[in-house]
Amino acid sequence: MAPVLLSGPDMSPAELTAITSAFDSGWIAPLGPYVDAFEQQMADRLGRRHAVALSSGTAALHLGLLAWGVGPGDIVPTATMTFAATANAITYTGATPYFIDADPETGQMDPVLLEEVLDELHREGRSVPAIVPVDLLGRCADYTRITRIAERYGARVLADAAESLGADHAGAPAGKLGDAAILSFNGNKVITTSGGGMYLTDDEHAAGRVRFLATQAREPVAHYEHREIGYNYRLSNLLAAIGIAQLGRLDAMLERRRARREAYARIVAEVPGVEVFQRRGDRHDNCWLTALLVDSEKARFGAAELAQALTEAGIENRPLWKPMHMQPVFAAHPARITGASEHLFRTGLSLPSGSVLDQRECQKVDRALSTFLAAHSGITKRTGRGRRSADPDLYPTEEGTS
Repeated sequence: MAPVLLSGPDMSPAELTAITSAFDSGWIAPLGPYVDAFEQQMADRLGRRHAVALSSGTAALHLGLLAWGVGPGDIVPTATMTFAATANAITYTGATPYFIDADPETGQMDPVLLEEVLDELHREGRSVPAIVPVDLLGRCADYTRITRIAERYGARVLADAAESLGADHAGAPAGKLGDAAILSFNGNKVITTSGGGMYLTDDEHAAGRVRFLATQAREPVAHYEHREIGYNYRLSNLLAAIGIAQLGRLDAMLERRRARREAYARIVAEVPGVEVFQRRGDRHDNCWLTALLVDSEKARFGAAELAQALTEAGIENRPLWKPMHMQPVFAAHPARITGASEHLFRTGLSLPSGSVLDQRECQKVDRALSTFLAAHSGITKRTGRGRRSADPDLYPTEEGTS
């Protein structure tokens, strides 16, 4: 039996119709009318003037920094609790990532630490042209404070919103926050184009620069003319068609992820030492992944024990991101560390959260989780045989899942 996935791609007949239409149009090569339409629809939804569809969120980060002239000798502060792509993209430019530890409650870049670092770097005369906050697990970083701090030190903010499409902060949607932002459409994200990403900005010059670099930096002449190094980073017209269909279903998919969050919150509500990570204030989140935090002293078990039990039951799970300052490849890079992200890495566990999960899969996960908690913490099981743990209107039956 196939395992229950953490966040599998959510496909429907709408995506098949869209990609068939794109195929039949003859626009098979990269770029085309579906790319143009996908960019426009995303820009309209998020309130941005410009959107550039690219091959990945990593490509968007890379080109977004290059468009601002970031390069060797520059320092770019970013969150230590993130996927490696964030730090990799900074490194691609020749700049040095500076890792900032997390707020222990949210896992986001700690603005207090950021300000300390920027103040020190400013007094040392170091060049800090950009900051890259990361929206962890579908929650926006504290852009209200981060943007204010960045402005004080003359740095621009490139928001890594790879995980947060559909979330918001202070009334603005993810993708609109920061001087520019990036999205990811990887197969495990809220919406997917199989692989893909997008750069969003209100700056016409920066958007044009990203488009130029993403198409091999080809000069606008009849023959192939190149005056600088470019990249093959544009999104396929076929994949953009999938993205359009996915965007049209986004709100419904967010509701299903929210339902998973609420189900997990009910199951652990009375379990000592176990809580849903980022639960406070999560009405603004997109619930891309729901994670539990396990205090082993109070719970009488650790996150690793729960992970093993779920894995043996055929249920995919994953620790929170291993902080970048703990990664061998970045161990020598500058970092401002309090231990908060290391604690979250040791105690956090992400659970299946995808919108494609059907009712049978939801029940399987909830029963396995409840059974483990009952056996290890002494609580009474909160889900039982034949009892539904999720709203059947939000989760299709197995037969109705594409």
